[in-house]
Amino acid sequence: MPVKFKLKNRKWRGRTSRGWGAKKKRRGGGSRGGRGMGGTHKHKWSWVTTKMPDYFGYKGFHSRAIKVKSINVEDLQKLDGSEFNLTKMGYGKLLGRGKIIRAVKVAVASCSAKAKEKIEKAGGQVNEQ
Repeated sequence: MPVKFKLKNRKWRGRTSRGWGAKKKRRGGGSRGGRGMGGTHKHKWSWVTTKMPDYFGYKGFHSRAIKVKSINVEDLQKLDGSEFNLTKMGYGKLLGRGKIIRAVKVAVASCSAKAKEKIEKAGGQVNEQ
């Protein structure tokens, strides 16, 4: 039979307590306030706040709204080429931040009015799909 706790000496062989006081004192998980993380929302709360402050809950919130990846006009200026299919590149919307000085042809799902105006003013074309 496997032994969980090996005794250092065999003196206490006939005793039920084996030098740990009364038999009832070290019986189960109640003597340590519960097993594992038991009691961490109750009597072990001060231990949680000092040793593991990030164990419970989360900070902030997570939005369930679908976020559309967007790109600005100034980023198009930096890219090489004159024709861009932004939907194939993984972008859903074109925004109007920055300047563009060359004519580009852009295919995108949606586009802001400012971005469309800037591209058409530079001699380009926007095709909304």
